[in-house]
Amino acid sequence: MPLFWICLALLCGILLAPRLSIPIFGWLLLAGMAIIILLPPLYHRIFSPNSPRNQIAKTLRIPTPAIYPLMLVFFSVGVIRYQLAQPAIDPSFIAYYNDQAAKYTIEGVVIEPPDQRDSYTNLRISTHQLQLSDTSQIIPIHGLIMARISPDNTFAYGDAIQLTGQITTPTENEDFSYRDYLANQGIYSYMAYPVTNLIQHGMGNPIYSALYAFRQKALSLIYSLFPDPEASLLAGILLGVESGISPQVQDAFRLTGTSHIIVISGFNITIIAGLFIFLFSRFLGRYKGAVAATIGIIVYTLLVGANAAVVRAAILGLLTLLGHLIGRRQAGLNSLTFVAGVMAMITPTVLWDVSFQLSFAATLGIMLYAEPLANWFIKNATRFLSQKKAEKLAGPISEYFLITLAAQLTTLPLMVYYFKRISLTSLIANPLILPAQPAVMILGGLAVLTGLIIRPIGQLFAWVAWPFTAYTIRVVEWLSNIPHGSIALGQVTLGLILLFYAMLFALTFAWTRIKTISARLMPAIPLGVLVVVAVLTWNTAFYAPDGRLHVTILDVGTGEAVLIQSPAGRSVLINGGPSSLQLSDGLGRRLPVLNRSLDWLVVADIDDEDLGGIQANLERFPPSNVLWAGNTFGTRTVRELWSALESAPIPITHMQSGQELDLGAGANLSVFSVDNRGAVLLLEWVIFACYCLWAWISMPWNFSNIVRLCATFRLCCLLNQATHRSIRRN
Repeated sequence: MPLFWICLALLCGILLAPRLSIPIFGWLLLAGMAIIILLPPLYHRIFSPNSPRNQIAKTLRIPTPAIYPLMLVFFSVGVIRYQLAQPAIDPSFIAYYNDQAAKYTIEGVVIEPPDQRDSYTNLRISTHQLQLSDTSQIIPIHGLIMARISPDNTFAYGDAIQLTGQITTPTENEDFSYRDYLANQGIYSYMAYPVTNLIQHGMGNPIYSALYAFRQKALSLIYSLFPDPEASLLAGILLGVESGISPQVQDAFRLTGTSHIIVISGFNITIIAGLFIFLFSRFLGRYKGAVAATIGIIVYTLLVGANAAVVRAAILGLLTLLGHLIGRRQAGLNSLTFVAGVMAMITPTVLWDVSFQLSFAATLGIMLYAEPLANWFIKNATRFLSQKKAEKLAGPISEYFLITLAAQLTTLPLMVYYFKRISLTSLIANPLILPAQPAVMILGGLAVLTGLIIRPIGQLFAWVAWPFTAYTIRVVEWLSNIPHGSIALGQVTLGLILLFYAMLFALTFAWTRIKTISARLMPAIPLGVLVVVAVLTWNTAFYAPDGRLHVTILDVGTGEAVLIQSPAGRSVLINGGPSSLQLSDGLGRRLPVLNRSLDWLVVADIDDEDLGGIQANLERFPPSNVLWAGNTFGTRTVRELWSALESAPIPITHMQSGQELDLGAGANLSVFSVDNRGAVLLLEWVIFACYCLWAWISMPWNFSNIVRLCATFRLCCLLNQATHRSIRRN
């Protein structure tokens, strides 16, 4: 396992490098000291008189004490590689000109096929020169820039183009950092809707140009052979083009935890690699077939864009193929960490790529837990079936359920961290749709390949492939509509994610020790369960209605957000402020753990600073009803919130003057006035009637008590009228 620990040290060095401020010279010095410590045990191992000279391979094995300084060497190499990969922000780098008031004219080459959407197109451009708009000075520059242009502009890979506009830093907010997303791909500059001019065609790599032209031709053929949404799904599965998939279909796959189906991933590469190996080995023989399969895997990887997850899967597939050729069984963890180390040395920022992390975690889960889960199934199945039948049944069960469960065990924390939700239907969705995916890929691929040669044959294969593709979409859409099939969790801290992985791997690799310790702590386990139950019970009791009206002005920054909790236990949120994280924190602290829904969401002001935080919290704190004041089209935030409420769907009532919400137990929220910009609300709580009733029942009947009761009644009326006048004036 030395290779595993060495690669792991390298990966840790790259991951921790942003938090380590030691310069490159310091890491070189540290690595040199580790090498000096490493030399004596290696020298003793190689040149010891007891070392057999005819077994050099064995003498070169790393002794156990030497692994620690060797890990330190590779940790230092990882930090150095990350630091060397960081760009120098100088006048020759495009990001040097970010966020300046001047407009610039830059020239560059489109390095990827345009990412075409409904209302815009994204271009990734490698820049060559820059010129200030009102001067003639030309500055040679380098670096990548993302340009967003109107969809009516038609550019292709390899086009040399000219852009004129302002260069800015990509945006970021508390929910998503577009800046970090692009920075992980080496892009630090952004230009929105510049003036564009074509300079020259065909400036790209000829091989890539041919591959991308073939992909575009295949994409057009898919849309002519299949109807939508099946055509868009096949475009994503076969070619890695996801831009045509509608938001509704993407949301359905996301809610059911099956997004890995619509993107090129290790699953797709595994099917393609298996198909290539089977076909080429059958017709060309073992070794020539392996070479042809290798070329096919590489070409397909380049064809679909060669993102991090695809490259990782392709390298693992090639290592597996090599293992079959030389007759050795792969060491899974060694291969996985080696592939990750190689990719990180080439592009250090790949470790922050979400698709790479999910793909790596899924592969790790399958390696660690697929076989133990299969053995567990066989062990329990033998109670009811014979050993032979249990093993035979374990094959399909493992392939379509247990392997998915193993992958989800290690990807679940990442899904929670990045997507802030847990999909409860994923365990059902994956076994239902995975059996159809080989048919989707093979038949869909045959339809495209044969359709490029003889169109009628391709159409015939398309008719055969369509039921499997349609089945996949319909099942996912049906499961996505199951109530509470996906639970929104909100922001989860990185510490909790790391704690989960630490506990999971501790149970995996130190189960024997943990089992011994747990036997000693067995009395504490039921006690811990009782403590958890007690805490949840007291939490529910603490937030139970107490007969009082609670009005909380939440701290959400510059905007307004008011939470009303009525004496009857109803909860109303008025506005939400600009920050979704602060609103989520404020509501999470004041609503019970077991019931985080709102009875009413009241939109009383349509300013962005009062509504910006609501949309991201609709799933975390779902409202049963919405009371809306003002127009629904004023700003982008208003339009997006209105669309989200309509698509939920949540009943929406437009405010009218004089309208009232009965919050129970004497609490009442009424609309004092309303216009296109918002409304003025009046919150009332009539408590004197309850007091008088209590006094009427409990007080002795005599003249003095009746006088006191009448005086209290009159005082409550005066206070209530004064409150009305004060609120109206404000």
